[in-house]
Amino acid sequence: MSSILKSLKLLSDPTRLRILMLVAEESLSVAELQEILGMGQSRISTQLSQLKAAGLVSDERSGKNNMYSCTADPDLMEVARAAAAEVPEVTADLASLRHLLRKRRDTARAYFDELAGRFGKDYVPGRSWKALAEALIKVLNYKVVADLGAGEGTLARLLAQRADQVIAVDLSPKMVEFGQSLAAQNGLTNLEYRLGDIEEPPIEDGTLDLAVLSQALHHAEHPQRAIDAAFRILKPGGRLIVLDLVQHNFEEARELYADRWLGFSESALAAMLEKSGFTGIETIVADRETSPPYFQTLLGISVRPAERS
Repeated sequence: MSSILKSLKLLSDPTRLRILMLVAEESLSVAELQEILGMGQSRISTQLSQLKAAGLVSDERSGKNNMYSCTADPDLMEVARAAAAEVPEVTADLASLRHLLRKRRDTARAYFDELAGRFGKDYVPGRSWKALAEALIKVLNYKVVADLGAGEGTLARLLAQRADQVIAVDLSPKMVEFGQSLAAQNGLTNLEYRLGDIEEPPIEDGTLDLAVLSQALHHAEHPQRAIDAAFRILKPGGRLIVLDLVQHNFEEARELYADRWLGFSESALAAMLEKSGFTGIETIVADRETSPPYFQTLLGISVRPAERS
């Protein structure tokens, strides 16, 4: 166990305290901490090294960067937050953090705005008709369905042929405009596009029979929050289908496709579904591509349990 006295001594330094408050909110790289704090790389790296040695932060490799997260004991964090209230820069730091996170989302949004209207013509990793067919088998006879992270709406338009109502949610305004236009051209009056984030979809809680996350989860800042949100908007007994990439090491996907995560293992997806409260969890590798980088498609199916009387 880390020394409490040593930890308190470390946190008596305002810079280290500011860093801890930031990584307690979001995993951040040294470069991102530099941007928020306006300090040099060497100074921040030194402070992180001391915090890590004391067990207050940990780091994990993500692409070219190490991402730092808070691992301090909750009781110590309670004291640290009380101390941080006395550091005037902390409020500005958190405002800068929110701005940085918006920039992260804007990077992904710009990528999809550029692609609007070209989907179906360009290669997208993990999208295969075989994988979609595996999921669509489960779709029959659902009344109200949401396609979360719908993109140009290929899946949403297929769903609209069977469901009473389909809600397609996407973060890109241009993608929403393009998808709604296609729905109108095809006479799909039961398909509605809504602008929104899959972590906070603009859909009323407890209203869906089926929610689908098709190749969307690896673009989420916080995949667990997206799955939690899907749980909330489903009716008791409603189903969630997740189609995503199996965990891989093709780092170029971050730049080529604006991927935030390099896929998920079956166990990681199942763990997230279970944490949200889903039951009846099934996962399979639904497809394996035959060309480099040999992406595989992961299919996960789960149910929001019925409420007990």
